[in-house]
Amino acid sequence: MYQGIIFDFNGVLLWDTPQHEQVWKDFSRKIRGTALTDEEIARHVHGRTNPYILQYLMNGTLTPEEIARLSHEKEALYREICLNEWTDFRLSPGAVALLDDLVAQGIPRTIATASEKENVDFYIEYLDLARWFELDKIVYGDGVIPGKPAPDMYLKAAEYLALPPETCVVVEDSVSGMQAAHAAGIGHLIALGPVEQHARLRQVPGVHRTVENLSQIPRGPFFFSKTV
Repeated sequence: MYQGIIFDFNGVLLWDTPQHEQVWKDFSRKIRGTALTDEEIARHVHGRTNPYILQYLMNGTLTPEEIARLSHEKEALYREICLNEWTDFRLSPGAVALLDDLVAQGIPRTIATASEKENVDFYIEYLDLARWFELDKIVYGDGVIPGKPAPDMYLKAAEYLALPPETCVVVEDSVSGMQAAHAAGIGHLIALGPVEQHARLRQVPGVHRTVENLSQIPRGPFFFSKTV
């Protein structure tokens, strides 16, 4: 049995992959002259931090100041889409019921996301994350902690929960995130994605289970045990 759960955010708790992909394609076209391909998005965007993506786009030539400016510009466009163009801006299917159950059971939980602080603050404000999470325990892309697929984000999240990584469950949608969780020694790794992707996701090292949405996440004393 497991004692805590760590969620990736984008693509897991918030199904915003199409919005992020479109903004990155448009942004790539603007700054390097060509849009990102689907293969590039899968390898170099999903689960990655903005500094990594921007340096990839510009072949490592950006200064820290340029990265900060471009990242701020890109995320402002993304948030504008969320508020003004996305008619169903809410947590993903099954998320609220699962999170309410975890709260009722007293299961420790947090988020480990490549998103930067300005987006995390945006999610906190508009998606009521304080209802389920201790905000100071959310791990995000702060420019210091190594991004996924390095294990650091999941190691830090487990540390914030005061739990060994092997007693934690992680829910991820990106291969780089799954690699990070596996490298961190997470006890149970759940890959979330459309059913047609499940065979491929099960081939990722460390994946124990595949689900289509958060309503399929196991819960209850048969899966989680309370910490003492």
